Amino acid sequence: MNRPQVVSAEEWQAARGALLVKEKEHTRALDALAAERRRLPMVKLDAGKYEFTAPDGQPASLTDLFAGHRQLLVYHFMLDPDQDYICGGCATLTDNFDNLAQPHLSARNTRLILVARAPQSEIDVLRQRFGWRVPWYSSHGTTFNDDMGVSAFGLSVFLRDGDEVFRTYFTTARGVDRLRLDFNLLDLTPYGRQEEWEDSPDGWPQDPTMSWLRPHDEY
Repeated sequence: MNRPQVVSAEEWQAARGALLVKEKEHTRALDALAAERRRLPMVKLDAGKYEFTAPDGQPASLTDLFAGHRQLLVYHFMLDPDQDYICGGCATLTDNFDNLAQPHLSARNTRLILVARAPQSEIDVLRQRFGWRVPWYSSHGTTFNDDMGVSAFGLSVFLRDGDEVFRTYFTTARGVDRLRLDFNLLDLTPYGRQEEWEDSPDGWPQDPTMSWLRPHDEY
């Protein structure tokens, strides 16, 4: 297995400085995208159309999902009724969420939850197995995922103004990478995520994309 080139501290600092210039340009580009995102139009939803099931088994409306907050982040977890497998991407991403983040989001009047098509009885099996504390609602028996155009997984953002609810943003695939602490930390390392799609030097370890990911109790 090859390694990065070994140089003097002065040469390393010069190379690091050159990369830092590009990193700052990237940060400013992300800031510009976020500014555009804040200016996206939105679509009004029928807040009374859906009846979800809360983690405690009680019915919940779309408005209830906000728990009094103004903004709502919904990760659409890929779990259908009677699904006989665990989506590795969804499971490992959820490991990156922790209920400790909720107070910080709440300080900005924002809440993060999971929603899946499966009934709460099947959701609870995974919640108990993995110890997840993120609030997880069931959309079982509703057309919520279909109406949101979510066939697999993704992240939706909603805004509440009184009793009115609006959808402001959606992303899926690589768009949810920014939610993952594990991927973002690996991107700082010399070998990266070690996946075959990455542009790495010859001899760097690389496996098929996401083939290494497992539910955390299966490593």
